[in-house]
Amino acid sequence: MSQFFQFQQRGTTYKQETIAGFTTFLSMAYILIVNPIILSQAGMDKGAVFTATALSIIVGSLMIGLLANYPIGIGPSMGLNSFFTFSVCIGMGIPWQTALTGVFVSGILFVILSMLKIREKIINVIPKDLKHAIGAGIGFFIAFIGLKNAGIVIGSEATFVSLGDLKSPPTILAIFCFILTIILMVRNVKGAIFLGMAISAIIGMVVGIIDAPEKIVGAIPSMAPTFGEVFSHLDQIFTPEMIAVIFTFLFVAFFDTAGALIAIASQAGLMKDNEIPNAGKALLADSSATVVGAVFGTSTTAAMIESNAGIAAGGRTGFTSVIISACFAVALFFSPLLGVVTAEVTSPALIIVGALMAMEVKQIDWSKLEIAVPAFITILMMPLTYSVATGIALGFILYPVTMLALGKVKAIHPIMYGLCIAFIAYFVYLS
Repeated sequence: MSQFFQFQQRGTTYKQETIAGFTTFLSMAYILIVNPIILSQAGMDKGAVFTATALSIIVGSLMIGLLANYPIGIGPSMGLNSFFTFSVCIGMGIPWQTALTGVFVSGILFVILSMLKIREKIINVIPKDLKHAIGAGIGFFIAFIGLKNAGIVIGSEATFVSLGDLKSPPTILAIFCFILTIILMVRNVKGAIFLGMAISAIIGMVVGIIDAPEKIVGAIPSMAPTFGEVFSHLDQIFTPEMIAVIFTFLFVAFFDTAGALIAIASQAGLMKDNEIPNAGKALLADSSATVVGAVFGTSTTAAMIESNAGIAAGGRTGFTSVIISACFAVALFFSPLLGVVTAEVTSPALIIVGALMAMEVKQIDWSKLEIAVPAFITILMMPLTYSVATGIALGFILYPVTMLALGKVKAIHPIMYGLCIAFIAYFVYLS
């Protein structure tokens, strides 16, 4: 087992990988609660979506762990589940069955692109400075999510964002968890992020901020209301409206996963010569999970940026992903316990991991304006637009422009020029 996952080469152990997997599971567990809530507003059965969500995570994480040997959790994309419900189903009036079929078709296209290694080729030709910018940008993005979930940063009509109520008990618990975890980390305590979350959850229950579960074991909800619906609606996707929807699923999921994969590989020290080893297998796992998830009854899956919590806890191999899968398999039976994994418990981990990822900025060549500006825009626009894909798109548009302005036509790969044009066309379509 240790040889298969290359424990010695990557400097890790069973204990370290297990703690990392459980840490990522705790960071991702909210998706089992949030995803059914979002998709149920499109008319889908909440219980069926819960089970479909867990199974898609189990399949996707297990595949990426065994095939690519990456410590990544795969699950329904939080951006795309909202797009599925609020833009496609509610906004366009498309039935959820047809929208789910669109997810299924986009997943099949993803599998084809992955098998042809087109996705892998695109990721590998991205200039290294932009790769570091993507990693840092995701760091700022997930730190912002953590601050928002903790109530430390809130919305404001006057200033867009503002400081939250620091006297609120949930926010106080999140701040305590953040400080405790930081202390454990600077003291080099193994599994500091996991310990911080566990201690905070216990304290939250003791003081009444977090409700203690009424029971421990619950029945697994049936997937009958959603399972296999995609196969009976394939004839309804050949409309201009649905083709545009499928393209959006493709576009956002492609670059959400690409961004997460680049950031995770960089943070885990797996990137070599500006390329990601086994990227094709990792992308095949993620696209296969989308197909399986659509059949079960959930929206598009992608590599979860919360996986960085496990990386920070020491995850370096696919064994971490195997542990993630095992935890979600158990979670199917212990769903009542998931209620204690609240935003106050998980958000400090996101803030800390965001800080660790933001260290990627030191790898960017800030002395060159043609590199600094696209990198800066990539980083800045991820949190400001609440979208990894949008930040990547804007950076990919600016980078060829600055290179062309200097006459460095051959300095970047022709694929980058093609992506620049594609992103411009995409923004024109959105407008």
